[in-house]
Amino acid sequence: MQPTQPRGKLKVFLGYAAGVGKTYQMLSEAHELKRKGHDVVVGYFEPHGRQDTIARTEGLEMIPRRRVEYRGTAFEEMDTAAILARHPEVAVVDEFPHTNVPGSERAKRWQDVDVLLDAGIDVLTTMNIQHLESLNDHVWQISGVRVRETIPDWVVQQADQVVMVDLAPEALLNRLLRGVVYSPERAKKALENFFQESTLVALRELALRQAAHEVEFRQDGLNATQSAGSGPQQPSEEIPAPRVERILIHVTPDPSTAMVIRRGKRMADYLHADCFAVAVHKQADAESVPAPEREALERHLNFARNLHIEARLLQGDDVAETLLEFARLNGVTQLFLARPQEHRVPAFLRRNLVHEVVALARDMQVTIVAERKRG
Repeated sequence: MQPTQPRGKLKVFLGYAAGVGKTYQMLSEAHELKRKGHDVVVGYFEPHGRQDTIARTEGLEMIPRRRVEYRGTAFEEMDTAAILARHPEVAVVDEFPHTNVPGSERAKRWQDVDVLLDAGIDVLTTMNIQHLESLNDHVWQISGVRVRETIPDWVVQQADQVVMVDLAPEALLNRLLRGVVYSPERAKKALENFFQESTLVALRELALRQAAHEVEFRQDGLNATQSAGSGPQQPSEEIPAPRVERILIHVTPDPSTAMVIRRGKRMADYLHADCFAVAVHKQADAESVPAPEREALERHLNFARNLHIEARLLQGDDVAETLLEFARLNGVTQLFLARPQEHRVPAFLRRNLVHEVVALARDMQVTIVAERKRG
């Protein structure tokens, strides 16, 4: 019987904006690993015309990209099959959140990386904080930019190490003005949009908090493992067990549900809590639900499943009572639901569900998530 191939280790270099030095730092580590005798290849590298970063690839083996035709245009993607065939000890993979060209074997680059890890290959990769799924709404509030390429939080949490690559916003803006980050024309547009100093300061703070959270998350896991393996403990004064948090997110067809799912999931991750996403419909037969409503519900439930949230579709005549019955049966301590949008709900129905849930859920914390508008 063949021994099981140990899974590779994932190291993520995290930044808050393009140009802070994530790829440069990753390539520097690749050189150090090679110097120590490790077998290292560059599986994918995006130069962006940055000469100092391009220079750091010299002396490292590069796996050629794979050409993909889509709608009459040729694109270049990471050649995952070629990396697997070469089977190095370590693969360097730039731009972790990248979306592959339609028709590729996998939709996202992080899924390609997962295949490499399953094959026992260690991976070094890069990403910015704005690509973390649970922060999508927060980043939009800060920057006015809705990031389309995101990574589920659980993917980053499974990384063995997350390293924050930091650079003061003033220094980053200076690099931008000197043409180190982008071409002059692109740099001018960046300064008018994403690269405003106030935005960079807020994103940097967000990234620093996230990096601290990732360290705490891994330390908690290590402590739990050590405690489990420490053997019988001596009798001691009884200490009350900490409250176990469980979070329930109410799913509706309303577009704001995606925001509520992100908010609830992020809270669950901070609390190391179980998380449920539940939709309730009144019809006994799901097929009798109008198609647009049914499709929206399924889309939101699938979004929750992709974030590793347990998702359910329940049937019940009273939405509030059905939600609370499920919550109590599953030991839920916090419930997240959206505040109805005034232009979407008739005045006589507005806030009825919210009021009913709050009245019924006196034994748990209820969070009403409002869809904030950028002013």
